[in-house]
Order: sequence, then C-alpha cells, then structure tokens
Amino acid sequence: MELKRKIKMVKKHLITCFVLLGLLLTTKMFIYSTPETFDNYSNEVKGAKNDGFSLDPYFNTLSFANETLPLGDQRIKHKMNATLSAHSYKELQTSKLHRQAEKWFPIIEPILKQYGIPSDFKYVPLVESGLKAGTSPKGASGYWQFMPQTARDFGLEVNGGLDERNNIRKSSIAAAKYIRSLYREFNSWTLAAAAYNIGEGSLKRQILKQSQDNYYKMKLNRETASYVYKLISMKEIIENPTRYGYNNRASRLLANSNSEIKSLFDIHNGRTNSAYPQILKN
Repeated sequence: MELKRKIKMVKKHLITCFVLLGLLLTTKMFIYSTPETFDNYSNEVKGAKNDGFSLDPYFNTLSFANETLPLGDQRIKHKMNATLSAHSYKELQTSKLHRQAEKWFPIIEPILKQYGIPSDFKYVPLVESGLKAGTSPKGASGYWQFMPQTARDFGLEVNGGLDERNNIRKSSIAAAKYIRSLYREFNSWTLAAAAYNIGEGSLKRQILKQSQDNYYKMKLNRETASYVYKLISMKEIIENPTRYGYNNRASRLLANSNSEIKSLFDIHNGRTNSAYPQILKN
C-alpha cells in the first residue's frame, strides 16, 4: 500500500511538472514571436503620428480650385502652415483684405463663373494687390497685376492716356480669359495659377527641364513656389477669419459680400452689368 501511495504521488508531481513545462514553453514562444509584431504596430502608430496628415483632418481639407495638396509630405505641410501663419491677424494686424474682398468679390465672382473659372481665382487680386497696390518694377499694374502686353493681348487698353488694368470689371474679364487659356494649356488649375505668376513660357520650360508637372514638387523661383500657398492662405483667412485671429466684423464683411451679388457697376465708368453678355461672347 505504501508503494502504491508513493507511485501515485510521483505521478502527480510529474503531471504538475509537465504542465509547468508546457506553460513555460508556450510563454517563451509568445515572447519570442511578439517583438516583430509589436514593433511593426509601434512603427505604424509612430508613422501615423509623424506624417501628421491622417491625424489632421483640417489640413486634408485645404485645396485650391478643388485640387488638394499632396498628403504625406512634411515639407509641404510645413510650408503651408508657415504661409497660413504669415497671413494671420497676429502677423498682418489689419482687416484690409476682408474689406477689399467685400468690395471686389461681388464684381469678380460672376465674371469668373461666366467664363467657367473656379471661384478660388477671386483671391488672385488679393494676393497681387490686396495690401499693396501700384505698379511693380517690371511694369505689372492694376487689380490683377497685368503686364502691359498681356493686358493688351486680352483686350485691355494700356497707353499714355488710359490704363484699363485699373478698371476692376474690365481687368477681371481679361483675367478670366487669360486664366481660361492657361488652363487649356496646362490642364490643371494649380499650374494655371503658377503660370499666371511666372508666365506660361517659363513654366513650360521648367516642366520640360524637371520632367515634373506637379506644382508642389517642382523647383521654381521663390515667388512662384509660394504663390499657390498664398492663394490658399488668402482663401482660408477670408472664409475662416476667426480661426486666424480676425474679429467678428471680418466674418460679417464676408457674409455681406456673399449674401447676394449686388448690381455690378464699373468703378471707373459707372456702367451696369447690362453689357456683360456682349463682352463675354468675345
């Protein structure tokens, strides 16, 4: 009886040892297999945090003429944020751009629409002459900062006695025609905006030289390389003024501007919009 009892106890100990050994082996297998999986997961999480785009819904909404910014590029995001910051009230300390938008947009918007130009191009005059009007050292002048010959090519009179670049209605019609021609050339509104700044000939040469037609990935001169970023920033501070530190009055200015398209008067000649259909057929 004593021998049977001892054998029974040994069996129990053996069973316990086998169970413990099994648990130990299972644990080791889990430990050795976990790091790769965990590291992959950690890297995915870190990557999501580092790229900043998938976790930044607001940035993902930024666009020009319904053409969005490329995602996943920290350089582009940094440049966009820096340009937005430069257009904040903290930096500009004025609501002049909102006042200009209130005056100009009711005249510019219907012209762009008639020519099939995206509404975002209404921000071009704000970038070109919203804060600082006049004639550039190269000779560009007016709301849309046309060069003299380009202005003449699209129907404006520019001579010693008359400069229609300073007529907001006529210059906006000329700008719409010019932008339309640029889009037909480049098949991209973003590139059309870049070409408006640098000139279509220069942009075509850069596209061929770089074998690249993505504006955001091209190496362009400093002014053109920042041009579309400025347009997007102008759009953002006008459409979302309080987000960038502008007061509620700026919001009301925009609301007044967008409430209805007012009777369109030629600022210089006092003509109404009755001439639009005839002009737009040209």
